[in-house]
Amino acid sequence: MKSMEEMIQAAQQAAETIQKQMSETQNKLDQLEVEGLAGGGLVKIRCSAKGRVIGVSIDDSLMQPGEKPILEDLIAAAYNDARVKADSVANEELAKAQQGMGLPPGFKLPF
Repeated sequence: MKSMEEMIQAAQQAAETIQKQMSETQNKLDQLEVEGLAGGGLVKIRCSAKGRVIGVSIDDSLMQPGEKPILEDLIAAAYNDARVKADSVANEELAKAQQGMGLPPGFKLPF
């Protein structure tokens, strides 16, 4: 039977391994990109899977002074679309990471 010290040491090593894997997953999420669209593609927003906005593209046809309220709504809609996609990608990657750690499906890790 293992001594208490050996069991504590093994638990600490396991915790360090999980922390390292989660950190790697978080870094990967910041590298994965999704694109949110609105107005049939007239407004596009690229985000990382962590939700960081990388770029915004607005079709020239929306650059009219009277179109400002429409443009504002389309930007918000495109961001929300990108955010939903980012959350989906993030959840998939976290599930893969948890599976690799041997954690049961649905186990919630604090972030």
